Amino acid sequence: MEQERGPRGAAAAAAEIKDGRENQIWYLKISKLALAFAIIHSKPPGKSSKEYTEYLAKTVSEQNFGWKWKVEVLEAEVLRLRQELLLNRISPRFCLENRKQDTSAETLLGQESVNPTSYSSQLEDSGCDVCNDSAFDSLGIASDFHQSEHNVNTSKHWLERVPPLNLCHTSKEQSLTAPVHFLQCLLEIRKLSEGGILQADFSELENDSFTVCNSVSQLLDGLTVFYNSPKFPAPSFLTEGVSVLVNLITDTKLSNHVLKKCFKKLEEFKKNLIQIILRNRRVNRFQELNSVSQMLGLLGRNNILRNSLISLLLSEVRQFAEQLLQAYQVHSVYDIAQYENMFLLCMILEQLLQNETEESNSSSSDYGGEEKIKFLKNLDQIILHLSDEFPLFSLYLWRVSVLLNSGQMQID
Repeated sequence: MEQERGPRGAAAAAAEIKDGRENQIWYLKISKLALAFAIIHSKPPGKSSKEYTEYLAKTVSEQNFGWKWKVEVLEAEVLRLRQELLLNRISPRFCLENRKQDTSAETLLGQESVNPTSYSSQLEDSGCDVCNDSAFDSLGIASDFHQSEHNVNTSKHWLERVPPLNLCHTSKEQSLTAPVHFLQCLLEIRKLSEGGILQADFSELENDSFTVCNSVSQLLDGLTVFYNSPKFPAPSFLTEGVSVLVNLITDTKLSNHVLKKCFKKLEEFKKNLIQIILRNRRVNRFQELNSVSQMLGLLGRNNILRNSLISLLLSEVRQFAEQLLQAYQVHSVYDIAQYENMFLLCMILEQLLQNETEESNSSSSDYGGEEKIKFLKNLDQIILHLSDEFPLFSLYLWRVSVLLNSGQMQID
């Protein structure tokens, strides 16, 4: 009896599931039919049912987009508040003086709308403004500041409060300005604390890595957007973004924290820049690609980022050389635009290797690692086969190999 009951129970359960699915399908069809009748019944005169349906679909889609936009704006505002809170924890005096100098957020936004270039120009000013001496006096450190003037370059914007996010409008410029200003404040606190002007507790960065990581991620995403569709001359806020990023990764104290928490994001940023160079096929692309290659070169100022960047570039150059050799041997077509763009990667790679070799600690660094071994493995044969048809590219391959081998000789 139990054996019979088991199969019968399973069959009954399967039948019940089937009936449930059929009911769901039936209810869905009825719902669609009811919706169609409702649209036909409520459509305004002079409009067809199709036109009215498309109008309703567009309206619902715009509402969804509106909610998504509001969520993004609120998330950005939460991040801004977290940035202010973190700065206050690191250096309360820094934030206190900022609040004294800013009577209201509306005043700053009003000034920004009257003179949109004022904020950018303030960021670019790295000198000491004597008109703000009273602000230093209020902290009781005016004399100390003038005595330490030769040790640290202060900036006007350390006396300015981070402007709040405009909840009514977001733009590409603003998406870069917010993280740039926060990270610039971090750098200024670092300079002032190093010069003995301010006391700062940078251990707070470990307690709130989310804020720093999100700010760096926003900066890198914003830079990626602009490098994908660059404009010349480069806008001032883009120049500031690049400057802040370079200062951040080369600062002896802040760079360790940023690399520890944001290394994957920085790796993704480097890969994106390399792909931007390789994929660009516009006729007048070389000025655009030059700005991207300069950014990669600047990232190479950090030893850790330089080593990983060398590995990425070695991999790309090696893969293209192998593909080019294969195309040459079977007499197939190769990507001419990518071939031209590859020279930029070769030049960046050569410069990075030269910098690595010239540094005093090059004898203790095995840059390239596994990728260097792969690159050098069959390089002589590749150069031999390509030298007649592609002499310039073969020359670059040879020069890179010389730098790699010279580095290995120093290590040995």
